[in-house]
This record gives sequence, structure tokens and C-alpha cells, in this order.
Amino acid sequence: MLSGKLRIGVLTTFPPGTGSLNEYGFHFVNALREKFDDVSEVILYVDELPNEASYPAFEDDNIDTQIVPCWDFDAINNPLRILKAIRNTEPDIVLFNLQWATFGGRKVPASLGLVTPALVRWLGIPTVVLLHNIMETVDLKSAGYAGNPVMEAIVRGFGNIATRILLRSNLVALTIPKYVEILEAKYKADNVLLAPHGSFDANVPHPVFDLPEGPMQIMTFGKFGTYKTVEALIEAFEILQNRGKQDLELVIAGSDSPNAKGYLAGVAEAYKHVPNIRYTGYVAEEDVPIIFGEAAVVVFPYTSTTGSSGVLHQAGDYGKAVILPNIGDFAEVITEEGYTGEFFAPEDAQSMANAIAKVIDNPERRREIGQQNFLASHGIPISEIVDWYLLHMQTLLLDSTNTKRRQRRLRRQGATA
Repeated sequence: MLSGKLRIGVLTTFPPGTGSLNEYGFHFVNALREKFDDVSEVILYVDELPNEASYPAFEDDNIDTQIVPCWDFDAINNPLRILKAIRNTEPDIVLFNLQWATFGGRKVPASLGLVTPALVRWLGIPTVVLLHNIMETVDLKSAGYAGNPVMEAIVRGFGNIATRILLRSNLVALTIPKYVEILEAKYKADNVLLAPHGSFDANVPHPVFDLPEGPMQIMTFGKFGTYKTVEALIEAFEILQNRGKQDLELVIAGSDSPNAKGYLAGVAEAYKHVPNIRYTGYVAEEDVPIIFGEAAVVVFPYTSTTGSSGVLHQAGDYGKAVILPNIGDFAEVITEEGYTGEFFAPEDAQSMANAIAKVIDNPERRREIGQQNFLASHGIPISEIVDWYLLHMQTLLLDSTNTKRRQRRLRRQGATA
């Protein structure tokens, strides 16, 4: 056994930051901060907030928590700034909560950021990467990274190099079995493991399937403009209205993708003639239960997917029926984790309208889908996923080199190693 509790660094986006995976970072860190027996301190390496905004302090006394803003989206010097912050704070181990566009919407800063875990390990600090998507399954054109075959080939080439560098981390955890198989086969990786996504909130009460008074809400949630687009959804909404379903409201909850600034404003202007559409803008974490709780269905108007969907897991947490394109990683998640929904052909407004109608016209079907998704989402609470990470972190730190380094740090602090 290791002597002393762990000081764990976590590089992640985090609310009120709006970067991708901020919801996952929020729930993961909160679960980690409940592990009193194993963890003494959590150090969050987060991105800088705009307009002099700041991260709120943790007011409870669960576990000491530092918040260290030390990188910016699309900045090319992120690796150096992060390394400096990590050296100054001296964590025992660092977990990186990443997807391919965590550090930037532009190719160079996005790629440079992904080098950081290997550099941290080079410093002598063990690193664990939680990777939510892999280059081999990303539709680069839809995601905004390649507009033609030549550029796609170049990006994929650099992506292969970045993947090999990421695999220099001590451990790479993936949320989908297919991802593990691909990295083991293609890169001969022996340090990749499956770590299920986990349900965000084990304390969500059993869902109430009765809907609030007022228009029935058709909701979509996310960051829009690349592979998540809403034009077909709005056109599907129009089709439903033209069929006489006037007591409906379309709720587009979320903001622009970093790669598509101004997208939703342009959509709002182009479809201003369509009544009963509400754009919420960024949804604060405390408002998420309201947005999901009031929705009759949650629609995923995606043209492709880039990994396991946190929104799908959230919809399950709140017992919601979902309308899905049966493509890519959605199919993988549904098969592996037990979710279900009504399906439509991607970018086909008529198909989407038909799928939505099957659910909103049939309360029993809506309840049936919501119940199955609720049960699927609560299969493995995120607190148990965090236990899995802690177990692997303990194992990594038992390595002689890491143990000696940690003992030196504990002695400097006056602890007994």
C-alpha cells in the first residue's frame, strides 16, 4: 500500500467554462472529491475564463481543492503553461480529461495540446488520459477540420502521430470497446483500457413522466455548428406544425461550437419565420435538471459522432425518450450500454419528424423509452468509475521510480512516507 493519501491533478474543462466535456469534468471531479479515504487534495488545471470571469471556490470541506487556470483554447503555448503549473503544484499523478478538440479549434494548438500528457510523464509524474474519442472514428469534415481529401489525409497523418504521443502516457482509458480494439490493433498499444462513461448523478430521483403544463417541448442540447446542426431539426419541427401539431415548442439548448462562432445567430435569422422556437444559450449546470425535466423528448440532430455522448447519458439520467441517428458511436453505446430510442436518417427532416411523432403521439412509448434509458444510465454510477481510476493510479504509483519521487515530496511536507 502507498503511504499517505493522494494529491491528484485533473486537467479538464469545468463550469462555468463552456469548453467541451465541462459537464463530464464537473461530475467526475465532484465524485473524486468524495473519496476521503484515498485523496487528500484535488488540483484542477482548467482553461482561463473570458472577460475577467472566475471559477467559484469550493465552499464545502470534502477535500482540499485548488483551481489553477493555466491554458487557453486555441493558444499554442498551452503545453508550456500547463507544465509550469504542474511543476509548481507537484501532484502525485495527473489525469487528463480529453477529446481531440479540447485545446483548440485550429489544428496546430489542438495538436500541440495533445502532446502535454507525454511531456508531463517525461517530468516524472505519472499520467492517465481519459480519451473520449479517437481520430480513426472522427468525421473530420463534419467536425470542421478538413474540407477536402488532401487536407483530410494530412490531418489524419498528424492525428496518427498525436495518437502515438498520447499513448506515451502511462495509461489511456477509453469509453467505448471499439476504441480499445482499434488502438490495440493499429498501434500495438498495451496500455489502453476500457472505462465506461458512467452515469452523472446517482442521486437523480426516479423520473416523473408526466409533462409540465404548456406546449410539449422538443429539446436538443449541445454545442452546435459542426457535426451537431439544427437546420434539419427546425425543418422537422415545421413539418410537425404543418401536420396540425401546434402545441409544440422547440428548445435549442446550448451554444456555438468553438469551430462555428455565430452559427446559432445565423440559424435564428434564417428561420425567424418559424414560431415557437426558443434558444437558451449556454445552460448553467444548476439549470440542466430544469431543461431536461421539462422536455418531452431529446433529439440528437447529428451528422456524425465523435465519441460517447454525455448528452445521451444525461437524457438517461432524467428518464427521457431520445430521437437518434443510428450512426457511428451512438450505435456502439446503445448496443453496449442498453439505451434505446427512435431513429432517423441523418439530415433527413422528414425522417426526423416521423421519429419524433412516433414518440410524442404515444405517451406509453415515450414512457417505455425513458424508463429503459433511465435504467441504462444508472448501470454504473460515476463514483464507481472514479474508484476504478483510483485503483489504477495506486498501481502506477507503486512503480519504484514514482514511489521514490512521491516519498521525497512527502518528506518535504513533513509527512511520513
